[in-house]
Amino acid sequence: MAKQRMLQFVNVDRDMPEKRPPDLRAKDFNEIYAEYAEAKAEEQAGRCSQCGVPYCQSHCPLHNNIPDWLRLTAEGRLKEAYEISQATNTFPEICGRICPQDRLCEGNCVIEQSGHGTVTIGSVEKYITDTAWENGWVKPAAPSHDRTESVGIIGAGPGGLAAADMLRRQGVQVTVYDRYDRAGGLLTYGIPGFKLEKDVVMKRIDQLEQGGVTFKMNCNVGEDVTFAELQKTHNAILIATGVYKSRDLPAPGVGAKGIVRAIDFLTASNRKSFGDAVAEFDSGELNAEGKRVVVIGGGDTAMDCVRTAIRQGAKSVKCLYRRDKANMPGSQREVANAEEEGVEFVWLSAPKGFTGDTVEGVMVQKMRLGAPDASGRQSPEIIEGADYVEDADLVIKALGFEPEALPSLWDVPELEVTRWGTVKADFRTHETSLPGVYACGDIQRGASLVVWAIRDGREAAEAILDQLNAAAQVAAE
Repeated sequence: MAKQRMLQFVNVDRDMPEKRPPDLRAKDFNEIYAEYAEAKAEEQAGRCSQCGVPYCQSHCPLHNNIPDWLRLTAEGRLKEAYEISQATNTFPEICGRICPQDRLCEGNCVIEQSGHGTVTIGSVEKYITDTAWENGWVKPAAPSHDRTESVGIIGAGPGGLAAADMLRRQGVQVTVYDRYDRAGGLLTYGIPGFKLEKDVVMKRIDQLEQGGVTFKMNCNVGEDVTFAELQKTHNAILIATGVYKSRDLPAPGVGAKGIVRAIDFLTASNRKSFGDAVAEFDSGELNAEGKRVVVIGGGDTAMDCVRTAIRQGAKSVKCLYRRDKANMPGSQREVANAEEEGVEFVWLSAPKGFTGDTVEGVMVQKMRLGAPDASGRQSPEIIEGADYVEDADLVIKALGFEPEALPSLWDVPELEVTRWGTVKADFRTHETSLPGVYACGDIQRGASLVVWAIRDGREAAEAILDQLNAAAQVAAE
């Protein structure tokens, strides 16, 4: 009964305790929320049908044992639930916050398919891991013995960090090299804080350091250290750089002031949340406050940009996408959130050019969907004579990311890449064309989800361990 009463007060205002029932007025807001979260997690977990064919698990890239930790949560056995969750996922509290569950586990929930609404798997995953942190159940790596072999990981994003955690737990000496001043990659500087609180990411970085992982930040491979030097230093190398090269938009006026890259806009916003001095934000160049904002793109990065612009106090925020809503690549849940917050989506619209030396507007050409292309998606076609100008003070290009030319940047021409520029590597072992050099995450598979990078990093770590163990056995013979 107490839990049922708590569920009635989801939106208790922390600043208006007088609106609460008498028995709740004396309680601190955080205390009320903690009790609510526990009740809600148990309620949702208890809705799991424990079906014989867990589609939620098979549609999770990590194949998390979701039914078992839902059952344990429903029974109040949270520590065991956390241990099962952590067994297959290095960062469950991060996936619980940012995974597009509507396209993965929750979208394939049997209860959802039967029309009764999905079990909120992501929220439960977040809750049990947050509870684990609060109770001290999350422990840094403590290997039974240290090994002499070392692995160098280039890139401190989710793939590199997942591999670092697994390798260090087996006693391997791990050094992570990253060009930025903070580890985390897009977890730190790409994804907005309202989706992924930065203290959650920093807590994991601290845990890795406590477990013995060494971080060398502000280290740009190819400039501060050569790839050849890393090969001499370590027994194996893992390339986990991610993809940071923004796709450009070849259109008249694209170089005008006020037209910016999504990565620059999001990084500036996240740096401000850390308390950093960001001249481009303070000058207004990367600040949406009071501006008519147009975001070009339809993926998750575009959704991050429009929702960040709303929070910065933009006068208006519009998102241009050349296809319709049904064909949008981003999460439908994110689209719904953005619409609720006041973002206007302009479907079947593509930029043709820009007006003003300092941008004043986007020349828009209207589109219609034609015949399907090779992927099965309908191709957008221009509607002649339907052009117009969309007023704008700030235009954000969120057109996706491409890999940098690593063989030339690192002076390693023998490192093979695909025709898309991603590093060519075996999708089971993640080994590249160079012996002892592996790749994982977006730099191998192309821009994708954090959960796929985590899976790749864990698989690459297992392959590296196999290589180290085999070499050690040969040396011992």
